[in-house]
Amino acid sequence: MFAATPQPPYYAVIFSSQLSEQAAGYRELAERMVELAAEQPGFLGVESVRDASGAGITVSYWRSLPDIAAWKRHSEHAVAQQLGKSQFYCDFRLRIALVESESRLRLPP
Repeated sequence: MFAATPQPPYYAVIFSSQLSEQAAGYRELAERMVELAAEQPGFLGVESVRDASGAGITVSYWRSLPDIAAWKRHSEHAVAQQLGKSQFYCDFRLRIALVESESRLRLPP
């Protein structure tokens, strides 16, 4: 469930979105984007949740800003971004943050 990120610093791309009513095919495209992102230099991991209303948050983790920029320009990802804007999302926000520290609590099952 949680991405196995290295010790900070690294970057988080936080994508908050609301699916539109025309979201047929979205899940398959989203899964493909995760597969493709995982092949990119600097990709560290991803965490994603979506509720029944279609509201979701996906956080992808990257080593550097140039790695994030390269992912944004990837041709297949660019097509997916256009589909998101024209068909899949009725609202979204994209934020990029520098992760400077991390703490963890892991309780036994």
